[in-house]
Amino acid sequence: MLSRKNKLLLFKLLSLFSVVRGYNILMITLAQYLASIYILAPDWPFRRVVLDLNLFLIVTASALVIASGYIINNFYDAEKDLINKPTKSMLDRLVSQRFKLTTYFILNFLAVFAASYISFRAVLFFSAYIFGIWLYSHKLKRIPAIGNLVSATLAIAPFFVVFVYYRNFETVIFVHALYLFLLILAREVIKDLENIAGDLTQGYKTIPILLGTQAAKSFIAFLIVLTLVPTYLLIAVFDVGYMSIYFIASGALLIVFLVLLWKSGAKMHYVWLHNILKFIIISGVFSILLIDVDLVLNRIL
Repeated sequence: MLSRKNKLLLFKLLSLFSVVRGYNILMITLAQYLASIYILAPDWPFRRVVLDLNLFLIVTASALVIASGYIINNFYDAEKDLINKPTKSMLDRLVSQRFKLTTYFILNFLAVFAASYISFRAVLFFSAYIFGIWLYSHKLKRIPAIGNLVSATLAIAPFFVVFVYYRNFETVIFVHALYLFLLILAREVIKDLENIAGDLTQGYKTIPILLGTQAAKSFIAFLIVLTLVPTYLLIAVFDVGYMSIYFIASGALLIVFLVLLWKSGAKMHYVWLHNILKFIIISGVFSILLIDVDLVLNRIL
């Protein structure tokens, strides 16, 4: 049996894990490595990519900055989340705001320190990334449309830095990036529909609040239709191996998403739509392995 003190410590660790959304960071880390191996540096030996110290430091710095970003976002959204996410907020509040801020600064320092081992340009990039996340959390997220665009851009920034590191400028990579960016942007607007109650209370000016839910749904539908363009290109034009199966399935699911979107009208509906987009994004991470199945099997066997 755990003592009272150990139970409290365990709950605080769970609270901190909830605040930094550790599961999201694990997925982003995995995505960075898989993208590096199968998309950005497919001609490099597997061992060379996995054991590349610079890549490890890039991924580590990214994870640290993202974790600190979730902390500062949680800090500014504490009151709003009490309305929108009461259960999660109660868990998050097991860790004090002072401890969160201390952890925020420590994580950012460690991120810049890790980047300093790569290059001065890496330090500049991650410093700008840290500032961008803070500016978004403090100011930009309250600006309709701009906040959504900045949030989606910050979400794909970890992949941008890996892309620049490998200097792979093939068109297919830009199409992949556009596909991911549009999905994330649509997901951000869906989150605004979910969080209308808390946003109204805290004075946030989101698209659903300013233009109404119907206009927000129309904008989301527009983004999803746009997403079908890179989806088609990745199926019909570019060679993505068996990952084309993923894009066919995701395209079909996006069409179902559009139907459900127009029938939606309650918070629970928007939560389900959010989860559909989240499922497509997460399954896309693992589907990277389908680009070269023979290569995967050879490395496993």
